[in-house]
Amino acid sequence: MTPGVPGLHIPYRPHGYDPIMSDPPKPLVDVIGTIGSARVLPAIVLEDADAAGPLADALVAGGLRCAEVTFRTAAAEAALAALSEDPRLLVGAGTVVRPEQVDRAVAAGARFIVSPGFNTTVVWQCQQAGVPVVPGVATATEIQAAGEEGLDVLKFFPAEPLGGLAMLTALAAPFPGVRFVPTGGISPANLRDYLAHRHVLAVGGTWMVAPRLVAAGAWDEITRLTAEAVALAAES
Repeated sequence: MTPGVPGLHIPYRPHGYDPIMSDPPKPLVDVIGTIGSARVLPAIVLEDADAAGPLADALVAGGLRCAEVTFRTAAAEAALAALSEDPRLLVGAGTVVRPEQVDRAVAAGARFIVSPGFNTTVVWQCQQAGVPVVPGVATATEIQAAGEEGLDVLKFFPAEPLGGLAMLTALAAPFPGVRFVPTGGISPANLRDYLAHRHVLAVGGTWMVAPRLVAAGAWDEITRLTAEAVALAAES
């Protein structure tokens, strides 16, 4: 494991790699620890980067200090850049599926990368950039492949369609050192059950930052839903 970066291991060096010229500074923040302390990671889809400021205010007012901006829209990079400038938030990029997106996300200020699946080239690019990565897994084979890259914090996705807690429990049994961030179908109704599982670091979700709420500028409602999620997490 790389010192100072939980969940990050660098076994792979591209041809011609020069550690003096290529190694980036180590993060000053325990990224995985911060996400684990928050216990809830909102996955944000922004169509308009101008919404980033009021959205940040709403999340912070609700008690959250971390967020994931998904690379699904044309405004994603600008929104990520705007949110990453807010010192109150730890911001990462989600839905990163290609290596070049890693570079764009890091350039925009992402402190961590989340991917819906396990792609070794994306993982390697994150490791080369010195940014923690949480790839998605749905099978034991993918968990083993992630372990080969030194990763022990993984996104369980899509959680509910895959079988929910029963499936997560079955997958976690052979891998006692792995922690998961279940995402997909998580809501206030099942959040506490997931967070009570000993292999769950945090949960990801969109309900408190639903695109319709962001589009409507419903910042008070986003704050209310965020505060509700934070309170439920604290009870777990």
